[in-house]
Amino acid sequence: MIQADLAVRRIGLLATLAGPAPRTGAAMHDVAVRHDAAIAIAGGRVAWLGAESDFATAARLRAGGEELDAGGGAVVPGFVDCHSHLAFAGDRDDEIRQRLAGASYQELAAAGGGIVRTVAATRAASLETLAALVATRLDEMLLCGTTTAEVKSGYGLATDAELRSLEAIRLAAARHPVRVVPTFLGAHEVPPEHRERRDRYLDLLIEEMLPAVAERRLAVFADVFCEQGVFSVDESRRILLAARERGMKLRIHADELAATGGAELAGELGARSADHLVHVSPAGIRALAASGCVATLLPIAAFYLRLGRFAPARSLVDAGAAIALASDVNPGGGLSPSLPYAMALACFGMGLSLEEALSAVTVNAACSLDLSDEIGSIEVGKRADLVLLRSSRLVDLLRVGVPAIRCVVKDGCVVVRDARLTASGVLPA
Repeated sequence: MIQADLAVRRIGLLATLAGPAPRTGAAMHDVAVRHDAAIAIAGGRVAWLGAESDFATAARLRAGGEELDAGGGAVVPGFVDCHSHLAFAGDRDDEIRQRLAGASYQELAAAGGGIVRTVAATRAASLETLAALVATRLDEMLLCGTTTAEVKSGYGLATDAELRSLEAIRLAAARHPVRVVPTFLGAHEVPPEHRERRDRYLDLLIEEMLPAVAERRLAVFADVFCEQGVFSVDESRRILLAARERGMKLRIHADELAATGGAELAGELGARSADHLVHVSPAGIRALAASGCVATLLPIAAFYLRLGRFAPARSLVDAGAAIALASDVNPGGGLSPSLPYAMALACFGMGLSLEEALSAVTVNAACSLDLSDEIGSIEVGKRADLVLLRSSRLVDLLRVGVPAIRCVVKDGCVVVRDARLTASGVLPA
């Protein structure tokens, strides 16, 4: 009989997302539902799941273990946010007001705002300050049900500042229950001091930054903002190939503001994820579907940036591409850490079903991080990352502003209870 550290009992609806990963096409509608279920957790992993009526013969709580009563509510996998920019200081509140008055992303950037505006504040911040800011943003994510987050650098744009940002991400992650996957994004923009000699910044990225990041093992992934007016396809290819030679896996910001060929490049290089894709071309869609590169869509950013359109989610799904959803938390356009909000926008703005959206923030997002053997679904042997809802209705996840989430479990520990972080969600400094 299983000796459980935590038992989750009286689950009205359990969406396990169990099965092959990633989900594509019609399979995205199958969230592998069980009714009247229970889960036994031991050593931070799912040890047993089955019918509530079978729990007593399958498992028992060890001394000091906890039973969590779902009260007939729904349970889903912990959400996986596979695109975020948490390592920044300062704010861009005035730019947001200018955007509300009609200014475009490109106009703000041309006037010295946007990414480079945040660079100045981030370069001036200490390691501890940045780490504290990252941790606060991870708290916000956790309260929204996110149990794993990819976190990028990219607001340093100089070797020392990029290394400090990645060190801050590592430091915050060591103190926080959310599992963090770090990404090096030194190729987020060309900083002002290198604008007259772009080649110098490319050389700095490839010959100094990438070796330093790799030597310190500060990042699992490398990313590039492949976009009109930022890094060209050829420049992006050069940076990503150099990163791969240093042992990093690849991600790419692609086709956000125009169809530049970023998705095709992602397919060519075998990147794990191509992100944004608001203007992805038909050829880009085919390249993603053929390569298995996950198409990570960021509807929150498209909404707050007032781009006037969302990524073509239906076309991607119909072509057989694996799609994920992420928050894109950042100071300029990713103003919400809530993956349920991203799901709502994806359903009502992009044409996804509820089940497709849930697949996109769990199992498919885990695939984009190469972690689908560990997280993204509720299966025996996988990490016990769970979100407990207040009701048995999955559709409550789409009710923006309603406290649909009752509890969050990370690695078998209750880290959010009744919309508050618990003591077990705070790790020692």
